[in-house]
Amino acid sequence: MFTHISLATLALVALSAKADIPRYAQKINPRSFAVLDNVPTGKVFNGTSHFIPPGTTSDSLKAKPFHIYDDSFYDIIGSDPTLTLLAQTETDPIFHEAVVWHPETNSVYFAQNAGPIAAGTGLNKSAIVQKIYLDEAERIFKQGNGTGFVNITTVNSGQQVINPNGGTNFRGKIVYTAEGQGDNIPPALYLIDPNNNDNTTVILNNFFGRQYDSLNDVAVNPKNRELYFTDGPFGWVQAFRPDPVLPTQVYRFNYDTGVVRAVADGFHMTNGVTFSPDGNYAYITDTGLSSGFWGYNYTNPSTIYRYNVDDDGNFGNRRVFAYNEIRVPDGIHCDVKGNVYVGNGDGINVYNPSGLLIGKIYLGTTSANFAFTGKGKMVVCAETRLYYVNWNAEGADITSREYTG
Repeated sequence: MFTHISLATLALVALSAKADIPRYAQKINPRSFAVLDNVPTGKVFNGTSHFIPPGTTSDSLKAKPFHIYDDSFYDIIGSDPTLTLLAQTETDPIFHEAVVWHPETNSVYFAQNAGPIAAGTGLNKSAIVQKIYLDEAERIFKQGNGTGFVNITTVNSGQQVINPNGGTNFRGKIVYTAEGQGDNIPPALYLIDPNNNDNTTVILNNFFGRQYDSLNDVAVNPKNRELYFTDGPFGWVQAFRPDPVLPTQVYRFNYDTGVVRAVADGFHMTNGVTFSPDGNYAYITDTGLSSGFWGYNYTNPSTIYRYNVDDDGNFGNRRVFAYNEIRVPDGIHCDVKGNVYVGNGDGINVYNPSGLLIGKIYLGTTSANFAFTGKGKMVVCAETRLYYVNWNAEGADITSREYTG
């Protein structure tokens, strides 16, 4: 017997399915805070303040850390997303930036924060690179939170990466940006071989004889497979680098020819960089709101910019993609569908390709960077904590952007 089901009925079924919120997720309705009973002055609530939506608390937000701002986020988190604590320290921010998954060794590299007093790094001691193995992360995930921590290995490379901050897969190896140290150790791009850490070399350390300011982040353009990196005065505002001698800019570097050139300027503190999966867009974060030891200027950018990437690899048509709501947008990556993920002052924001905030991983603390580690997996750095995410999202395949001839 044939039963006719109307489109309206199917829509109601689909809506009901969406209403089954996963156990570690919660809906955040923007209408609930469009009008507030009290909107405090900037002396009380500003760009460093954590926003707690009406009807929630800091504890309740962390108890269910996958926050759904738009129903499209359901497709990203899946039916049972989880957040697992892999490691933690008391005060040393060893889980900071430069999070890179190396599939061949099934390891994830990351860097300690350079500059903070708690780390003692910057001018007198370089931050270090460390790594974990994902088989250990999987074991802890399956056993559940509180069952142990992963082993953390310091990467002792033949040539130390001085104050590392950003990283990306490149030709089966890893390229690291380094901020430099003092007057005599310039910022540089380093190439590390995860199969032989002793095989570490500097591949770029100047712009026509001038020192860069503090190299921050790096990504590979999927179209021309060149390296694009950001440079800003981060070491200077944290007192471990001299006065800048170059503008705050984005550069592109051809590893084979040695040619380097600027592609974007007009930033306060250029930070994260990534590309859409098809390479048509580049995303740059500007963390000008925060100026290290100089403090905060809430009228400076805390902004994600999007550029069109021309066929010749240059950037054009800059536009505001999103303005970050808590502290600053830092490390940035895309998934296979072009959604944009960015670390910020309370976790990781997720935007759709039009710039709409559709969801968040709420940590209640800063995440400067993270890395997709295969389909449905992500490793998240949060300064003194390291997390493992299991959900539906799949990162854009940056590991395939290799040299083929």
